[in-house]
Amino acid sequence: MMGDVIIQKVVTRKQEKEFIMLPWKIYKDDECWVPQLISDCKKAIRGKNNSLIQSGPFQHIIAYKNNEVCGRLCVGINEELNKAKNYKEGYISLFECIDDYEVAKEMFDYASNWLREKGMERIIGPISLPNGDDNRGLIIDNFTDPTLVMNTYNKYYYRELFEKYGFYKYWDCYAYRYDMENDIDERYRKYVPYAMEKYKFRVDKLDLKNLKREMRDIKQILDEAMPKEWDDFIPPTEEEIEIMSKSLAPVADPDLIYIARTEEGRPIGFNIALPDYNQALKKINGRLFPIGFIKFLYYKRKIDRARLFVLFVIPEYRKKGVPSAIYLNLFDAAKKKGYKYGEGSTVWEYNKIMQRDIEKFGGKVYKTYRIYKKDL
Repeated sequence: MMGDVIIQKVVTRKQEKEFIMLPWKIYKDDECWVPQLISDCKKAIRGKNNSLIQSGPFQHIIAYKNNEVCGRLCVGINEELNKAKNYKEGYISLFECIDDYEVAKEMFDYASNWLREKGMERIIGPISLPNGDDNRGLIIDNFTDPTLVMNTYNKYYYRELFEKYGFYKYWDCYAYRYDMENDIDERYRKYVPYAMEKYKFRVDKLDLKNLKREMRDIKQILDEAMPKEWDDFIPPTEEEIEIMSKSLAPVADPDLIYIARTEEGRPIGFNIALPDYNQALKKINGRLFPIGFIKFLYYKRKIDRARLFVLFVIPEYRKKGVPSAIYLNLFDAAKKKGYKYGEGSTVWEYNKIMQRDIEKFGGKVYKTYRIYKKDL
């Protein structure tokens, strides 16, 4: 091992704790970083709220320098995606590192060698853990605006660590901002009811009492709506939908999640948006107990922004006002709650349909997340 950097696999509870707690060291006094719930971090790295275990082999590693924890990452293979797309690639996720290229290099070397031994030809990252929607990419252009719920934040020097090692741009993902003080164009308000009447569809709030049925409809939409030419996505399996359902149930606000259906009840579109729980999480430093839970409930009432994660509409209804109807319902609900602005993220560079919809609605790009690739 070069220098005094030592790489170890996470195998003990002590190492797991060190893996989880490293961000508290790196982002100390950084206003834009939001400590996530330690309990949620444990679930994530143990594959309890994602498809980490089901998707293929993986390893969590820690880097030590001078007996101090100074870096971490997860390296893995999404075998389902590789099979569907005929890839031979692995991924990096949960990357954190002090400002020291030697540390990053040792971790990247370990991940690259691990993937080569398993026959992989490329490595991409940082990306979400399989079936996740966080830790996607590195921020490259905005280190001052707040980080919204389940979105990534990183130090400015992370980009240099990746590029110095030979990673190059794979895709960018965008975060769009929409200020609620800007009202909806009147043409929008007139067009939506006209389109709903002409094309015979309705927009329903998520029914948490019938979540199993709602998730079944969401899966049906994803199966039909997810473009086959997208490089990095395949429709979720039944098991992944079940994991998604369990994760969504405790945090969902039905006022912000909608499913569009035809008059006959056929599901044709949906969105998922959440209140920005980061505003409350920032106050409790990763722990709900002993008093964090009380603080969380108090600050939860003061949330004044939301994040839109996804919006999918099946092809035959994309130009029939369904996206507009969902956006309008979401905007009006957020406005009624007193929200100041909303974020739509992370929108992949090749998702031109969603980019056009958000921009037509008035959203503007204000953050860019870069996902890197390296040939092995």
